[in-house]
Formats: sequence, structure tokens, C-alpha cells
Amino acid sequence: MAFRAARALNHDHHRVGLGIFMAITLAHWAEHLVQAYQVWALGWPRPQSRGVLGQFFPWLVTSEWMHYGYALVMLAGLFLLRGGFVGRARTWWTVALAIQFWHHIEHLLLLIQAQTGQFLFGAAAPTSVLQVIYPRVELHLFYNSVVFIPMVIAMYLHLRPNERELTLADCDCVQRRTRAAALAA
Repeated sequence: MAFRAARALNHDHHRVGLGIFMAITLAHWAEHLVQAYQVWALGWPRPQSRGVLGQFFPWLVTSEWMHYGYALVMLAGLFLLRGGFVGRARTWWTVALAIQFWHHIEHLLLLIQAQTGQFLFGAAAPTSVLQVIYPRVELHLFYNSVVFIPMVIAMYLHLRPNERELTLADCDCVQRRTRAAALAA
């Protein structure tokens, strides 16, 4: 059953799956960009710079469960959609998956600290490993960038396969492109 679902996602519904996943990713990006704008352009104090949703639902910004949940959604999406990629696109998608795995570990550490009240590095609040070096707003912009950039490269290459990749590709993204090219010729 699970195999059939994964096969359907990466064959007949890959384009839709990628579209939904990218919409979720871009919405999350928008939140972080608004938060950065609030900090650097508007000069708001960091605790009041909560993005768009955080202005209406402040508990979202401080909820480690919500942040960890999103990290899991990203990890699951990258893992589940990977099967539709081949060649160079698969390599770049795998890079995004590996980086997101680490980002997920960082959020797991934050969640565990929030639940236990035991904070790393003698901090007064949950602190991730790289947060010791970089403030949280900047660190999350960095993480989102280093996951997003290889995702975009992978999607670009996925929709523009070379000849070898075209013979290996089996998803509806490439099939539609191939049919369109054949009709145009």
C-alpha cells in the first residue's frame, strides 16, 4: 500500500506534489523574510518581530512544537518526493534533504530542551548548536536558504533533463514536457 502511494506520488502526481510542497516552503520563507524585515528595516525588537502569523498568534513563534513540526514536514516532503528525481536533479534534491535532516536535528534539540527545561551550553533558553555562533533569526534564514537553493536547482534541472535523464525519468513533470516538445516539433 505504502509502495503504491509513493509510486503514485513520484509518477502520476509528482508535479502536483512538488507544487504543494513548494507552496508550503514559500509560505514559510515569507514568514522568515517578514520577520527579517521587521528586525532590520523596521528596527523592531526581536521578541516583537514575529512574522505575519506571529503578530496574530504570538504563541506560534515561541512554540518549539510548531517549529519542529514544520522541520518534520520539510524532511518528509523532501524524502517522499525524492523518488521522482533522476540524475543531476536527484543529486541536488538529496543535498537539500541532507541539510534539512541536520536542520531537523537542530529543531529536535530545541524541542527536547523546551520540554525538559535543561538548556544546552548554559543558555537561559533552548539553544541549537549553531545558535551559539549565530542569532536565531539569522540562523533560520541561513538554514532556509541552504535547503531552498538546492531544491530550486533540483526542480530546474528536473524540468530540463538532458537526454540521459529524460530516458530515466518516469514522472508526470517530464512526461508533460516531453509531450509538449513532441507536439511543438
